[in-house]
Amino acid sequence: MQVHFGVELLRAEWLGAVVCIGTFDGVHLGHQEVVRTAVSRAAELEQPCIVVTFDRHPAAVLNPAKLPKAIASLEENLVIFEKLGAAVTIVLPFDKALSETHAEDFFSNILVKKLKADSVVVGHDFAFGKGREGTPEWLEKRIETVIVPAYEIDGKRVSSSDIRRAIESGRLDEASRWLGRPFELPGVVVPGQRLGRQLGYPTLNLARSFDQIIPADGIYAGRCVTRFGDYKAAISIGFRPAVQGKARTIEAYLLDYTGEDLYGSAVLLRFHLRLRDEMNFPTLDALKDQIAVDVKEVAASV
Repeated sequence: MQVHFGVELLRAEWLGAVVCIGTFDGVHLGHQEVVRTAVSRAAELEQPCIVVTFDRHPAAVLNPAKLPKAIASLEENLVIFEKLGAAVTIVLPFDKALSETHAEDFFSNILVKKLKADSVVVGHDFAFGKGREGTPEWLEKRIETVIVPAYEIDGKRVSSSDIRRAIESGRLDEASRWLGRPFELPGVVVPGQRLGRQLGYPTLNLARSFDQIIPADGIYAGRCVTRFGDYKAAISIGFRPAVQGKARTIEAYLLDYTGEDLYGSAVLLRFHLRLRDEMNFPTLDALKDQIAVDVKEVAASV
């Protein structure tokens, strides 16, 4: 899949295209259905499917006080678009200028002139342009438009807001079901207290690079993708009361990992199952015994 940041340098040599537009916050199953519909329509017309999305949530400009935390990184979103079959993704900078662009100007100058759209696919509740002028019904009057209805599981509409609430409360099974994949948390490995080494369970300490939502404090079974491979991982999130921790940390103990130090490396945590709440322990030996139980459960569950 080709990725372009903005359309200034885009050279569209195709004669027509199917374009789907959306914020795609987390690219959950509902968003995936929009992209999948666009890919299918593009195949029928023998045209490329182009995904148009934004470099940040529109609320970052329109209502910063209510800006939601990100569910997924832009990189993760792009990987999913490619897996779904998109040929090109256009990432537009959602700045003040774009927020003040009228729907007619966006439609004429970007969708038609730049992308050569013959057909547009959008979700039922999507709108674009200043004042959300460009509703699906507005588009239908100007171009072939496919409106994808709300995606439901067991009669409940899948939404980014519900996914955030599930992650924040530690209900990773629900979040994963609605996302269609395990929740992922990328980060960079940085030095910690090195207490895990003393206990016989050395951990990776993660530092993040953007304001992503974090699961509730507790212990989780998951996996950690590193430059050396993909490993089962016991993941801890919290303040580590047993060792008088003063800051919230994200740590992971990798089962069967024998590689080199990963300090400074990028890694990816995938959360599969919540094992328990964060707990305090009277002694380090008691903590070590519980870690052994947690690691055994991780080994058997992921």
